[in-house]
This record gives sequence, C-alpha cells and structure tokens, in this order.
Amino acid sequence: MSTGEETVRLDRQTGERLVEHARAIVGAAARDDSPPDPPELPVLAEDRGVFVTLKQDGELRGCIGRPQPDGTLAEALEAAATGAATSDPRFPPLSLDEIGNVTVAVSVLTPPEPLPDVNPDAIEVGRDGLIVSKGRRSGLLLPQVAVDRGWTAAEFLRGAVRKAGLPPDAWRDEEMTVKRFSAQVFAEEFPGGPVPLEDYTRKSPNGQSTD
Repeated sequence: MSTGEETVRLDRQTGERLVEHARAIVGAAARDDSPPDPPELPVLAEDRGVFVTLKQDGELRGCIGRPQPDGTLAEALEAAATGAATSDPRFPPLSLDEIGNVTVAVSVLTPPEPLPDVNPDAIEVGRDGLIVSKGRRSGLLLPQVAVDRGWTAAEFLRGAVRKAGLPPDAWRDEEMTVKRFSAQVFAEEFPGGPVPLEDYTRKSPNGQSTD
C-alpha cells in the first residue's frame, strides 16, 4: 500500500499551527475581512490536498476542501477554510456569534490513487478516504467518516457512492472510478482548545481504540 508512505508526516506542533491559521481564516471570512498571512511553515509551500471541517456542539457546521494536490497547501487551506465558513451549500454562512462556538479541524491529504481492486476488501477503515466518480457525478468521504459512523468497509464504499448521488451498489459498475487517500487529522478538542493528532488508523470500525 503506497498511500501516504512517500509523504512526510506532520508532527502535532505543525498541525496545531495549521489549525490556528485555519481558525484565523474562518474568523476573517465571517467578518468579511481579508485572510491573514500564513505562518512560516515549510509544509505550506508543498502541493497538498486539504479539508477544513467546522463542527458546532459535535454536529457538522461546514466542510470544504481541495482533494487534489494541484496547488500549495497555503492556497488550499485558505480556500478550504473560507469555503467551510461561507460557501458550504448545506449551511448558511457562519455568523460572527458562532465563531467562538465552533471547533476547527484540518485534514491534510495524501495524493489520491486508484483503488487497485474495487471491492470492500481493498479498503481499510480509518486509513482510507474514498473518491468515487462516474461521468459528472462524484462523491468524497474523509477517512474519519467511517470511524465516526461505525461503518464497515462495505458500508463506507456504499456511503461514498451515495454521496455521488448514485445507487449504493454502483461501485460494481465498470465505469465507476474509485480512488483512495489517507489523511492526517488535526482537530480542536473544543473551540480554540488543544489540537491532538487524531490517529484513525488505530481505531476499530466502531470508533473505539484498538489499543
């Protein structure tokens, strides 16, 4: 399995600074201000995919990202954080009153790669995120979604297909493209709080640690 093995992993301190920067961008977007300048972090100059997730009282409040590493992480993080605050079509724009009540999470992705054998046995819950596409339809689920929802690999694959607006067993279609990626997830424990590194690869499908 090559997903992420060639990509340098980030330490917790770097992840914490990425989340702090994402929170500052979210705040600027809610105030309709210009985004802040990025911190001096070498990883921000690398081409990386990223998602920014906002939650309020444990419930999703916005999630936008750029899965493909087609620009610098600094550019992608600014776009994702701004989008999560203002442009997620499922939610109204974040208000000023909400800034202090949302948690911010940054998921830094490895480059997506084709799934060698499109079936649930080729998917590892907690390690793999999925991108499915057929024609103009596509759906993406981050690795942590399967863990948070207690899904098996088969349920995760069907969920990604449903996200694309297709029947759940459409993954069997030869015209369906399925790619996988991994992610390092840095998330605030509470609004503005500590940012541990979430290691979803060490959690079982029911979301409990396997240690």
